Amino acid sequence: MKGQSTVDVLAPAHLPDAARLLAAGQVVAVPTPRWYMLCARAADPVATSAVFRAKQRPSAKPLLFLIDSPATAEALFDLSDDARLLAGGLWPGDLALRLPWKADAETVAAVGSPALVGCPDGILGRLVALAGEPLVAAVCSISTPAASERDHPALTVDQVVAFGRATGAGIAAVVDGGICPQGRHMTIVDCPAGAAAHLEREGTVHARAVEAALTPPGGPHVG
Repeated sequence: MKGQSTVDVLAPAHLPDAARLLAAGQVVAVPTPRWYMLCARAADPVATSAVFRAKQRPSAKPLLFLIDSPATAEALFDLSDDARLLAGGLWPGDLALRLPWKADAETVAAVGSPALVGCPDGILGRLVALAGEPLVAAVCSISTPAASERDHPALTVDQVVAFGRATGAGIAAVVDGGICPQGRHMTIVDCPAGAAAHLEREGTVHARAVEAALTPPGGPHVG
């Protein structure tokens, strides 16, 4: 990183460089169809703290936990039948599941419990796979209550650079994914252990898609 106000721009072909920056404890901005996300290694408390500082985010507002596959979710979290149906039908993608940690799992303070877990596709999903370990992520913008009416999520590389310059966020690099067209939140489904899932917030994944994933072919909803 050249300095707190300088953000290196990487082409998607250079994702291995972004993965190396993450491994070195840096924060990287990554595009999704929704907007650019600030990412760091989940296991690095210094790096996760940098994401909180960059966003002026309250520590009580946990970060999104990103994994590479439903198998990783099985290893770390206590999955209900509904959680498995949703992961099988809609991961990878823009669906986040609120999941309880397994009793013997090593939890991540920046993520909290239950954790909000995503298994992304696209460039972000490729980066998680290259990192070889879970990441944390948050929208590239100032969080409420610190955010003003003019503080919006970054939809372009230029907006990421401007955010880094204005906040001194210390973003090491941004992966150039062009313009993020959707500008909407992920859909969140709460999946308590041993209980039926319920839609917490509809976003880019439609509620009917969630309902379809929860309905096995030829059968009724499984709770």
